Amino acid sequence: MIQISPWQRRIQRAEEVSRQYPYAAEILGFYIHLARFQEDLHRRLSTILQLPTASLDSELSPAELSELSSSFDSFLAMVKKHAPVPLVELAGELGARGRSFWIELLAHGWVERSPSAAHAFLAQAFLQPYAELLRSRATPGATQQPYALCPFCHRKPCYGILRQMGDGAARSMVCAFCLAEWEFRRLVCPGCGEEDDKRLPVFTATDFDYIRVEGCNTCRTYTKSIDLTKNGHAEPLVDELASAPLDLWAQENGYSKLQNNLLGM
Repeated sequence: MIQISPWQRRIQRAEEVSRQYPYAAEILGFYIHLARFQEDLHRRLSTILQLPTASLDSELSPAELSELSSSFDSFLAMVKKHAPVPLVELAGELGARGRSFWIELLAHGWVERSPSAAHAFLAQAFLQPYAELLRSRATPGATQQPYALCPFCHRKPCYGILRQMGDGAARSMVCAFCLAEWEFRRLVCPGCGEEDDKRLPVFTATDFDYIRVEGCNTCRTYTKSIDLTKNGHAEPLVDELASAPLDLWAQENGYSKLQNNLLGM
């Protein structure tokens, strides 16, 4: 039996969802090409960079930066060919800066915890396969803090996942960078640790009845949780991207996203 990779599952789901929601076709079309690039890069790095004890906590070494930056030009070429116009223009600007700048950009992107600039998100989208590779070889750290941080790279989660457990559903959070998944209590704000359910409103929309906008009226942040008990075909990373109208609704109602995804959304 042929095993389908995580990237291939996401690509298949992105193709399906883009047909279902035409407004998402542009961003999901770009994501499909991004996922193909990421899978190829992950495969190549897994054979070239043999680092069984590497840590997501440390800075990238000169050897790692040299190897990674050698693929950044082809990444920018992919972005210029398939991305939405703002990213095409940004990729052109970064391409003109040259490899020494790329090395600096990647070194900074690797350690930046909460990127805000578009070029930082683009760098982390490129770096994500290597982060996922190192995470697969690492041991998680302690997760005793009341709010949600990735046990591997200590970044905030991008979204949550609900899975069947007994008569209900258990929640886990997913890192925005290395895609680690860890359990986190449902009735707790992942941003500030608020536990009063009266201050933790949940919103849903008819078009996305399996995706919950989970807000916090204490810190005014929100995350989205993909409920796999309602839609077992969902690929959380892809469905989170496709549900951008929920982000617009949340932001119009005064909430800020706890952590944007790797496309800055």
